Amino acid sequence: MSRRRRGVMSDRLKYELAKELGVADIVREEGWGGVSSRNCGNLVRLAIERAERALMEGRYGPGVRP
Repeated sequence: MSRRRRGVMSDRLKYELAKELGVADIVREEGWGGVSSRNCGNLVRLAIERAERALMEGRYGPGVRP
């Protein structure tokens, strides 16, 4: 039996980051597969920066997802 993997980031957060990076149009037209690996790396970097900032500000505790 296969196990389904859940994504770490919510779809809302991914789209928000895509807008911030200017690749939201690509995602809308081609899906996530159309985003370059460089931009995917930038999305991850932004997500990590946000998570670190949120932890430092005390907004999220262990096991709590944005």
